[in-house]
Amino acid sequence: MRTVKATAAALTAVLAAGAVSVAAGRFASDAALKAPAGRPLPTEPRLTVHGTAAGRIALTRDLASLRPGTYGLAGDGSHAVVGPVLEAAEHTADTVVRRLVRVTHGTLAPGDAVWLTPNLYVGDPGAALGIDHSDINVPGELGALPAWFVPGFRDTWVIAVHGLGTTREHAMNVMGFLHGRRLPVLALAYRGDLGAPRPPDGLGHLGETEWRDVDAAIRYAVRYGARRVVLLGWSTGATMALRAAEHSAVRERVAGLVLDSPVLSWPATLRALAQARHTPEPLLPLAVRAAQGRAGLHTDGLAEAADQGRLAVPTLIVHGPDDTVAPWEYSRRLAARRPDLVALHTVPEAPHAAMWNADPKEYEERLRRFLTPLM
Repeated sequence: MRTVKATAAALTAVLAAGAVSVAAGRFASDAALKAPAGRPLPTEPRLTVHGTAAGRIALTRDLASLRPGTYGLAGDGSHAVVGPVLEAAEHTADTVVRRLVRVTHGTLAPGDAVWLTPNLYVGDPGAALGIDHSDINVPGELGALPAWFVPGFRDTWVIAVHGLGTTREHAMNVMGFLHGRRLPVLALAYRGDLGAPRPPDGLGHLGETEWRDVDAAIRYAVRYGARRVVLLGWSTGATMALRAAEHSAVRERVAGLVLDSPVLSWPATLRALAQARHTPEPLLPLAVRAAQGRAGLHTDGLAEAADQGRLAVPTLIVHGPDDTVAPWEYSRRLAARRPDLVALHTVPEAPHAAMWNADPKEYEERLRRFLTPLM
């Protein structure tokens, strides 16, 4: 009798431990599948404002606050733009001083928690950049998809698609550059974004289903005068661009791809985001499997797929080895496999989806060289 009771107790303990592990795996997978648009990814450290003065701001000393370039600085109810580290300023062992370019809205006070973001601009192209635009709705599979359309004189359109942790405001970083070259720009909000239809299961799918919204945007562009389109995507937006270029029924209209920090291996990205949530190492495989089951992620290896001849258009990848969300190694492999179509521009010391922020001038020059033959 004691043996039976002991066996039952042991079995109950095993089942309980298994249930806890599964629950932990689901929680960890939420970091990617329920990443709210416009909120920082768990890989982005929180910083503290230590003080502000004319044209400068002191932040917690961290690898993030020491990054080169220009970034948005977001907090709860505030947004600012910070420039490079001021080398001549008085730094301490705990703080670093950067140039404070502007405070977009709200206030920055000592003790405020903030984080760096790729988004330099908030609002819409008219308010933020002074660029004429239209608020349109693209007919999508699940319903109307809000988008900004910036007109241009050319018949090659750029469709811009944001990724994890950002919104379509991200596209405004390069919108002025594209508008200056008279390229029409369509900046899309897709399923799960504010104002867009909610996915039936309430989850993000890392581009595996969202690409159909990019397909809808291509169809819209063609309907309203585009002879060709260039798909410009960041993060999972780059994944959507790749999927649309392969699967869209109007893929012959896709003239080129620009992929910034592309997610080319969803297991690697899921693992990175779960790890950033302090998921214990033994539970990381569970987080990946939980996400796979919940979101129906049945394929992997976009880089390998491209090796099989499914990548058919000129492609510019802008990525860097300091991306902790989407490993740069996969971009490097893709470029090595398809040198006939893929050019890789490597950006050091830049976080995920912030390659432009690290060096805007060089980024835009690479973009100019790539786009010129496609206009």
